[in-house]
Amino acid sequence: MLIDEIVFKNVNLRLAKFILKKSAENGQKGSLEITHEKIAAELGTAREVISRILKDFEKENIVTLLRGKIIIKNEEKLKRIAEM
Repeated sequence: MLIDEIVFKNVNLRLAKFILKKSAENGQKGSLEITHEKIAAELGTAREVISRILKDFEKENIVTLLRGKIIIKNEEKLKRIAEM
């Protein structure tokens, strides 16, 4: 169980950083047009893991998920996750 927590925390952190960085790079501050599959490939993990974490972010009102798009609702919370 501890290994799972470490792995998921690491992916949470990497995913939060990825969303912040890519949304800023693409001039789409506040949103990002990308699929879960592409994110997983870039971060070296499974799409299912990315989807699960994004769903958790959505439940916590950090992002809104649309088809092929992630909208950042709470950038401060996302930054806090990225700094863990």
